[in-house]
Amino acid sequence: MNKRDLIIIGGGAGGLTVASVAAQLGLKVTLIEKNDKLGGDCLHYGCVPSKTLIHTAKVASLMRRGAEFGLDAHETEVDLGKVNAHVQSVIDHIQQHDDPERFRDYGCEVLLGEPAEFISPHEVRVGERVIEGKRFVIATGTRPFIPPIPGLEETGFITNLDLFSLPSLPKQLIVLGGGPIGLEMGQALARLGSQVTIIHRQAHLLPQEDPELADALQNTLIAEGMVIHTSTQVQRTYRNNDTVMVDCGDGLTLEASQILLATGRQPNLEGLGLEAAGVKYKRQGISVDRRQRTSQKHIYACGDVCGPYAFTHMAEYQAGIVISNAIFRFPKKTDYRVVPWVTYTEIGRAHV
Repeated sequence: MNKRDLIIIGGGAGGLTVASVAAQLGLKVTLIEKNDKLGGDCLHYGCVPSKTLIHTAKVASLMRRGAEFGLDAHETEVDLGKVNAHVQSVIDHIQQHDDPERFRDYGCEVLLGEPAEFISPHEVRVGERVIEGKRFVIATGTRPFIPPIPGLEETGFITNLDLFSLPSLPKQLIVLGGGPIGLEMGQALARLGSQVTIIHRQAHLLPQEDPELADALQNTLIAEGMVIHTSTQVQRTYRNNDTVMVDCGDGLTLEASQILLATGRQPNLEGLGLEAAGVKYKRQGISVDRRQRTSQKHIYACGDVCGPYAFTHMAEYQAGIVISNAIFRFPKKTDYRVVPWVTYTEIGRAHV
């Protein structure tokens, strides 16, 4: 059990795709996930809960707008604790498909609750155990980037890791970041009843999209009651009793009951022992070639930890490239000429 054909570090979309195929083909596979559940960020803190919250918020918005459709309008008091209980029920339903026993039935060894660390190019340590592998896949994903804003740690904040377990709705919410996460969650919470203010460093929201489309969305959000400050840099944050204060300079100071950080993501590289493995990486993530190979040709990476696109469907696509090269030994390269993505605001943005 301590000599494996394939060792996969990370139990998110990319790692699970590789593990499923490799184990069913009869390889000796070990899947290591440092958390106590499989599914990764998409299932627990990203795609699934966010889209559930967005849909719930849309229902609340439509109830208030009933008169536009010839129906009685209904104002509803939102209990965010109940909403998030519904969100959790959706996660739990989908979690069944990522049950560790399903992968064990395929013949895959699944190790939960402890991180993996390379101690050599062909060995990882998990707890007290050392496992040797012929080939490896790193699929550890990303986590929220915490910007170095003076006073932020002392003031307190939430990220997508906390949002779906909040017991009550923030009365006033400041969202730092006008990218997809900030706008999707900002609009959803505004529709549920929060007074939402977006602070964005750049001149246009959604900087990866056409400015004309981003500006049209901004007008829609403002019409729904949100406040948006673009080309605005946060200088510091602090507390005034129970009130969060955000100083943006130029005389602009904003008040809120909570800050939601949506300022980007950073790869989960710490503690992996990449130096011991001889795997090269940069601040943006692990360096890979078009076959998803790292600087060590028997070690592959896929998903958000290596980029260049942080999407679940991209992690699964890259996992397919890994499967072709690492398992079938059939050389196949990534092709990013046609990459779709969607921002699930309303109005939405689809991009290829």
